Amino acid sequence: MDVHFEGLRSDKGMIRICLTRDEHYFPKCEDDPLAYKASISASDKTGLHIEGVAPGDYALLVLHDENGNARLDKMLGIPREGVGFSGNPRLLVGPPSFEKVRFRVEHRRVSQDIRLKYFL
Repeated sequence: MDVHFEGLRSDKGMIRICLTRDEHYFPKCEDDPLAYKASISASDKTGLHIEGVAPGDYALLVLHDENGNARLDKMLGIPREGVGFSGNPRLLVGPPSFEKVRFRVEHRRVSQDIRLKYFL
């Protein structure tokens, strides 16, 4: 599976991704023992390749952790750093549901182009 990032506003910090099959852990999948998690430098604009993704339904969360503190910084509940999801849903109030961002992985190679959104 390949993940590409669009709309990064800077090359500072890290891009953190979380790929999960379990809607109960979405969007905060840090406690999901089966989730795939990765961090790459934001200066690496080539994207990310994930090996060995089993067939099934997944949701993908991408954070642009610009200050590298390993969390999503917020001001009055509004993200101060970039966020993106599989399927690039329209983001209004709060994160989208698992159903809105779900995509299927089959035996062929899958690609996700994630547009990051910055609110502040």
